[in-house]
Formats: sequence, C-alpha cells, structure tokens
Amino acid sequence: MKSYDVAVIGSGPGGYVAAIRCSQLGMKTAIIEKYNTLGGTCLNVGCIPSKALLDSSHHYEDAVRHFDEHGIEIPGEVKVNLEKMIARKQAVVDQTTSGIDFLMNKNKIDVYRGVGSFKDATHIIINGEEKEEIEAKKVIIATGSKPSSLPFIKIDKERIITSTEALNLKEIPKHLLVIGGGVIGLELGQVYKRLGSDVTVVEYMDRIIPTMDAGLSKELTKVLKKQKFALNVSHKVKSVDRKGDEVVVKADNKKGEEVEFKGDYCLVSVGRRPYTDGLNVEAAGVKLDDRGRIEVNSHLQTSASNIYAIGDVVKGAMLAHKASEEGVLVAEIIAGQKPHIDYNLIPGVVYTWPEVAFVGQTEEQLKEKGIVFKTGQFPMRALGRSRASMDLDGFIKILADEKTDEILGVHMIGARAADLIAEAVVAMEYRASAEDIARMSHAHPTFAEAIKEAALAATEDRALHI
Repeated sequence: MKSYDVAVIGSGPGGYVAAIRCSQLGMKTAIIEKYNTLGGTCLNVGCIPSKALLDSSHHYEDAVRHFDEHGIEIPGEVKVNLEKMIARKQAVVDQTTSGIDFLMNKNKIDVYRGVGSFKDATHIIINGEEKEEIEAKKVIIATGSKPSSLPFIKIDKERIITSTEALNLKEIPKHLLVIGGGVIGLELGQVYKRLGSDVTVVEYMDRIIPTMDAGLSKELTKVLKKQKFALNVSHKVKSVDRKGDEVVVKADNKKGEEVEFKGDYCLVSVGRRPYTDGLNVEAAGVKLDDRGRIEVNSHLQTSASNIYAIGDVVKGAMLAHKASEEGVLVAEIIAGQKPHIDYNLIPGVVYTWPEVAFVGQTEEQLKEKGIVFKTGQFPMRALGRSRASMDLDGFIKILADEKTDEILGVHMIGARAADLIAEAVVAMEYRASAEDIARMSHAHPTFAEAIKEAALAATEDRALHI
C-alpha cells in the first residue's frame, strides 16, 4: 500500500490546483479521478467547452450580421457546420485536459483512475480497472457538483437534456426550451440562438440572473429581447413531457394561469447539486448538511480533522475560480501557513454577449444592511472603443460608501466585462476609493475607460463623457 502526505479526490479546478500547491510545498501527493480525463466538470463539460461554442457561434453571428457593415463581403451563403464546430470544441477540451496531465507529471503527483471511497479517515479504496488502497495523512475532497433537476422531470439525455448533452448535440434545435434563466441556461441558449434556433426561457423568479444586481438583470433582459429571446419570468414549471421529437413544458404564470411551451429540445438548467456519490464519507466521520454539502469550518476542515473539502461540494458560489482559491488555501493551511480568502471579492461572470460581471455587494444587499452608498454609472455606448467595435450595449456601475468613498461593489455588462472585472477586484482588494480609480490613467481608446468614468460619476457626478 502506498502512503501519501495528501490525497486529493477529484481533479477539477479545485482538486488539481490543490494537488499542485501541495506538491510545490513539498508534500507527497496523489490525486484520484473517476473519469478517464482530468479537469472535472469545468474542463470537460462546463466552462471550457461552453466558451469554445460561445466563441464559435459568435464568429458565425458576426459573419452573418455584422461583416457587411465592416466592409467585408462574403460570396455565397454562410453556413454552420455543427459537427465541425463540436469537433473544434472537443479539440480545445482535449488540449486543455492533456495540459493537466502534463502538470501532474511535472509536479510528480501520482494519478489514480477510479472512484475514491473512504475505508476510514486515512485510507481510501480506489475502484478502477483494479481495486487499490492508499493511505493519506490528509485528504482533500474536491468532487464538485452535478446538474440539478426537478423531481417530476425525467432527463432522457436526448430531447430533455442538461448542459452536458447540450454541448454535443447532433443538430441545431428548431426551438430550444430553456428551464432556468441563470448563467448556464442563458449562455447555452445564446449559442443556439446565434446558430438559428428559436429560444424560449422559462424562469421561476421575477427576473433572469436573479442573484445578481437588478440593474444587470434589467439591461441583459433588454439586450436578449433585442436578440429575439422569448423570456418568461415568474413562471413555475409543473410538467415536462416528451412526445416523440416534441417536448411540452407546462407552467403556471404569476397570475396562476397555465401556459404551455413546445419545442424539439428542452435544456434543464436549474442549478447544480453537490456530488458526494460513492465517497462513503460516513466511514471517515465526515458530516453533510441538509443540502447535501460537506460541512466545513472557516479553514475548510470537515468534522474529521484530517479531511478538508473545497469547491462545489461545500457552501458558497459554485465557481471554478472559487474552487481553485480554496484548493490553494487548504494546501497552505496543511503546510502550516496562514492564507486567507475574501469571499466578497470573488467575481462572477456570465459569458453571454454582452458579457456580465460583478464583484462585491449589490444595491439590494447594501440597502438590506442599511449601508448608505452612492452610485456612479457610465454607458458603454459613450466610449469611442465601443463605437469602433459596434459593441454599444451595457454599462459599468460603481457603488461606493457615502462617507468613506470605499468601493463596495462593481457591476458591469458590456464587451469584455469578464476581463474588465479584474480591475475592480484589484481595487477592492486594496480597499480603493472611487476617487482612486477616477485619478488613474486609463488607456484610450479602451473599454476600461468606462470604469474610470463610472468612478468619476460616483465622485461628485463628474463623468467627463456624458
């Protein structure tokens, strides 16, 4: 039996990063993965493949709708080769996951293929092609999450699908029904909308992206409606049935009236659930909460003192970068260091176009806490860079403390918001004021100028270009 300082169960962005950091800190490390490829949901059937399809579909939409305005003429009809598009997506995934194999070899991390199951707190049975047992002084659980569903929905993986199947369709849906107006549903909905599908979104809450700032939701709603999305909020789905190649979704609207939606595919994107199947955590003395998440303390330590848990399997936002930060934190704690994570400063992103990004507190949260704040907002269409690229939709909003001017939240929707949000994270990490950003030089012409202008707007309403 092989013995390790640390064994990591799960090789997603939390698990593989934790393993690398443990190795860097001099610990003999093993990682256990049930699937043939490393990288977890994010690299295989989540973040990476969905962004590959978003980029490909964006190129197609530009060719069909915008090239002519740029003076680019394409003879003949522009066509989609979905099979080739899916193949390119898979090539991106394969290249990325093979990169994780390289990193494991580089850092001398032993990789085990199979389902890791606790025999006790320090021994793990690996059920792969052969049954193996290893011993570890410390264990990090990083088993991630799986798509959630509703009790009455039968996912057949053909017409009634999750995000996993939506990444590998053999045809472009004529009419895609999307249950859930959150990040996953809107991103994949936009992929197929660009490729020619009718897309109908059915959302239980009273707005799309309901956990984000209401202003972002309002602006994204306006943009998606302009893109011909059918958005149905305040609708409670009560049945999903397949009849041959047709899917029928029935829901009650806010008036209590039954509404029926019909399409040839239905994407169920109502969130994700922690995945602990097969772990046998009880044998290790690890407790779960009432939502199936692993209970941890502020050091991400479970009820078994030598076992830690990170990422989607514990409380908090289900984000790849959050899992990675937690993986580093736990590795450094095990090594006797004193790292920290400020969960308020973990950004969130929606990779639609325009992109949506935020960090810190929303207006609603600040009002609920009784914090007096001021707002500075600047429209993307006022930028020269936006006019040059024809990306006019969106805005950047900065929320700052009324008395101290400290930035409390930044919310943006627009071109390259996923990249722009990093400036806000840096500023808030160092507790910058809106005045600090307002006095920083921003290159012209760039989308980032909108951050400076929003900061100016938050400081005595002195934006220069509106």
